[in-house]
Amino acid sequence: MLAEATSDPADGAPATTGRDPRLQPLLHDLVSVVLAPTTALGGADGQIRPAGVQGLFHADSRALSQVVLKVDGREPEAVGHAPGGPGGARFVSLARWLGDPGPDPTVRIDRVRRVTPGRMDEEIEVVSTAAAPVTAAVTLELGCDFAPIETVKSGGSGTPATAEDGAPGELTWRSGNIRVTVTGRDADAGRDTDTDAAAGPGGAARLSWRVELPPRGRAVLRWNVAIDDPGAVVAAPRRPVEWSRPEVEAADHRLPRLLEQSLDDLASLRLTETGAPGDTFLGAGVPWFLTLFGRDSLWAARMLLPLGTDLAAGTLRILARRQGVRTDPASGEAPGKIMHELRRHESVFPEHGMRLPPAYYGTVDATPLWISLLHDAWRWGMPGEQVAALLPNLEAALGWLADHADPDGDGFVEYVDESSRGLANQGWKDSGDAVRFHDGRTAPPPIALAEVQGYVCEAARHAAALLEAFGRPGADRWRDHAGRLAERFRARFWVDGPHGRIPALALDRDKRPVDALTSNIGHLLGTGLLSEAESAHVAGLLTSPAMASGFGLRTMSSRDGGFSPMSYHCGSVWTHDTAIVISGLARAGFGAQAGELARGLLTAGESFGYRLPELFAGDDSRVAGRPVPYPAACRPQAWSAAAAVVIAHAAVGLYPDVPAGRVLLRPLAGTPLGAVSVRGLRVAGHEVGVAVGPDGSVTVDGLPDGLVTVDGLPDGAAAGTDLR
Repeated sequence: MLAEATSDPADGAPATTGRDPRLQPLLHDLVSVVLAPTTALGGADGQIRPAGVQGLFHADSRALSQVVLKVDGREPEAVGHAPGGPGGARFVSLARWLGDPGPDPTVRIDRVRRVTPGRMDEEIEVVSTAAAPVTAAVTLELGCDFAPIETVKSGGSGTPATAEDGAPGELTWRSGNIRVTVTGRDADAGRDTDTDAAAGPGGAARLSWRVELPPRGRAVLRWNVAIDDPGAVVAAPRRPVEWSRPEVEAADHRLPRLLEQSLDDLASLRLTETGAPGDTFLGAGVPWFLTLFGRDSLWAARMLLPLGTDLAAGTLRILARRQGVRTDPASGEAPGKIMHELRRHESVFPEHGMRLPPAYYGTVDATPLWISLLHDAWRWGMPGEQVAALLPNLEAALGWLADHADPDGDGFVEYVDESSRGLANQGWKDSGDAVRFHDGRTAPPPIALAEVQGYVCEAARHAAALLEAFGRPGADRWRDHAGRLAERFRARFWVDGPHGRIPALALDRDKRPVDALTSNIGHLLGTGLLSEAESAHVAGLLTSPAMASGFGLRTMSSRDGGFSPMSYHCGSVWTHDTAIVISGLARAGFGAQAGELARGLLTAGESFGYRLPELFAGDDSRVAGRPVPYPAACRPQAWSAAAAVVIAHAAVGLYPDVPAGRVLLRPLAGTPLGAVSVRGLRVAGHEVGVAVGPDGSVTVDGLPDGLVTVDGLPDGAAAGTDLR
């Protein structure tokens, strides 16, 4: 994902010329109400102001840029807000200048907001407990600028549009084929040229009501906005939520609460591709990335496999339909490659010098991750005919790994932006300064990332298993490929330096190991690149004080020259990154280390109201006391919300292999999260319950016939072995 530009021209950001450049707007203190592809972003007071990223968005375009409620020309005083499930929120404020005199407020306003795809409805409830009648004028000041999301992300805005008068109580704005219609029940609608001009050259558009309340009376005002946008490339699914909603009981009360909110958020991020409503995927995050992102959508679906395979199947099919078929340096497309990002039009980021085409393939890791998701879904019980239908796409993906992923032939998968207009870094840490040496220097591309080699090794092993099981050729070739890659990795990536012996973050253009200690190495656990001893060593590095902040895993060690707790990729804590490492540690048998990181995320989740953001600052918990927000982080975000499922799954340790007829039971050793019970996991379509007692004992019920349980590691497996 694209980070905010830095101020250092050497890192590709614009230099200042006597005035501040446009900055990416902050959103950490905004309240998002979302039911994809529609999102309302506003203040904790319920107001949507004509500033920054506030607005009502639909599929990458801002529909309303202002929705400001006033009573007698004054803004009410906010006192609180609360979520109301997927797409809902309530905002409470006071009009203390109305009603009875005295210290107790007697006129309260509850603003209940409900977002559904292409629509937002609000009820404004005005309640008086005053002894005398209350009369007030209630208005909504409205504006529309149709700003594209990439313009807003770059600190800009659109040109204010002028509202058209329609039927009584109705206002309409138009831009191209997009139409936004606001309707207020029993309201007067119009424009006021003598007031705020933020809504357009014709003056502020507004809805207004006259409210007359008897003593202890109440009134409910209703209005809505409908968005007609036939050019959107994503839409709301027509089917129910694809995954189960498990019931969790845990000694740590934070886990059930985090999972409950996370499942609500995941339900609100469901999308489908316009014109292909049968398959669902998860949009990456609000507000910047509410669309199809190869890497993000794949990881989120993989994390949700314990709740069912339908989301994985839909994600796999959608990306397979857009799999690369030609070589195009401008878009990064290549035969067999899985795409990175889908938008309605070209996205232009002048401050970065970037122009991304609507279908952009600038990712080095989505293709191996697609292969591993197919394999893991098969292991969790995805029907064989659905798997078989995707085998041609699997073979095409392997073709990309064999023919295009290693352009210099050194045996490692690397990337370089051949267009000079795309992402400079094309792993999950994709900001321009993400790949740094220990001394802080930025590594020159092409870059071969450590975790990508792990993904490729794992994908080769997974592909071999699928090819062999379905009678396709090539299994031995890809097993050999994985083995040779592990040998090369051990010879070239492991380095001695300030941190002792570590796997390097990457190899740079000159094949020098990039010797910073980073969270990337945690993604190697279970991929086949590490021996048992190497896995144990990596587990120790990851939970050292320099890496583990107390709230999760830092992206870069605090002892490295490029470290900053507020850096997007060089010192912050990413929720999904920590969750991936928790999963790898749990599968490899490092229960204490997995538990330490899981408790950190639970602490962070509690601080963020159980809605974990995309990332937050990497400050030490002993100093900060509570996590510091990263001010431009997406929230909710798919793979961050899915982290709650990862923690619950790791705690109970259920690892099915449906084709082999077995289920491995491996809860976290030492029960670092205490007793945990999860009912509603899904294996081959069957609801399964798992309970882990305080002594580590495990009980399972509901497994499909023909599956047998196995305790611990399979015979002959090393601690680094993949157990999915």
